[in-house]
Amino acid sequence: MLAGDFRKGTTFELDGSVMVVVDFQHVKPGKGAAFVRTKMRNVITGAVTETSFNPSAKFDEATVERRTMQYSYTDGDLYYFMDTQTYDMEPIDGSVLGDNFKFVKEEMECTVLSYKGKVFSVEPPFFVELEVTDTDPGFAGNTATNALKPATVETGAEIKVPLFIEIGEVIQIDTRTGEYLSRAKK
Repeated sequence: MLAGDFRKGTTFELDGSVMVVVDFQHVKPGKGAAFVRTKMRNVITGAVTETSFNPSAKFDEATVERRTMQYSYTDGDLYYFMDTQTYDMEPIDGSVLGDNFKFVKEEMECTVLSYKGKVFSVEPPFFVELEVTDTDPGFAGNTATNALKPATVETGAEIKVPLFIEIGEVIQIDTRTGEYLSRAKK
């Protein structure tokens, strides 16, 4: 693969690390040679760097495997996921789970990303529906716009919700931002 072929989401190997292209720009200055300005993220560490490459620079393509797996249970620092095709259980170290994993409950399907058999990330679903287990009661007549209060959901995560949300209600949450979206449809 040539640097001139980079697109958003392209994965490639660079100095033994797997990188994914976050953004790129082909630059052709008036004087001098053209180059590709690339913003890339290390898929293992999450570090983002910016580098310029010659468009004819060659890189090995890195194939990242994405599997849909169902979260089963936790045992200490290990989180067990079941492969939905083979029903095999796979333990995954808690250190590769992101902050947004706090919105995942048992039996939810997640996307497990691995490179050469080594799991480096677990992506929860973008939207989840969880029950509110603890929050302050709402007050009648308190209709201030965008007024929020803290609430705890069934996974133990704490988020901000509108004042009208009560204990026992099921709400929809965006796991990418950790924000309340709406009451779940019944």
